[in-house]
Amino acid sequence: MTIDPAPERLLRQLRLERNGVPIYVQIRDQVLQAVRAGLVGSGERLPTMRQVAVALRVDLNTVRHAYDDLERLGALTLERGRGSFVSAAQASPPGDPGRALALAAEVLLQAKAAGVDPAELADALANLIKEEDRQ
Repeated sequence: MTIDPAPERLLRQLRLERNGVPIYVQIRDQVLQAVRAGLVGSGERLPTMRQVAVALRVDLNTVRHAYDDLERLGALTLERGRGSFVSAAQASPPGDPGRALALAAEVLLQAKAAGVDPAELADALANLIKEEDRQ
């Protein structure tokens, strides 16, 4: 029995849906889910942007957009000439303030992609928190 390298495991998991969600957002979110689920671990290499583009039959710039977002979120590091690797920050323990910031950045990117004003999002979150506190 052979163990599949992380890039191949991840490539097999990626799927695109026709649900109105931008393709780069789908790719970004699926990579984040794979990292959080432990499908690829800290320091492991991700598939190249070209491999993802070919596997999903999408434009290379679409995948680049997803990987750039992942880098901004701190989920991966891009090393020129070497590849893309899962960031060590993703392995931070629960309760680590860095996790909350990464999640907030992810939600902000999703809101912007959906055309939601960040101030409206903040108000909605504040209202949800107040509702939770009342229960």
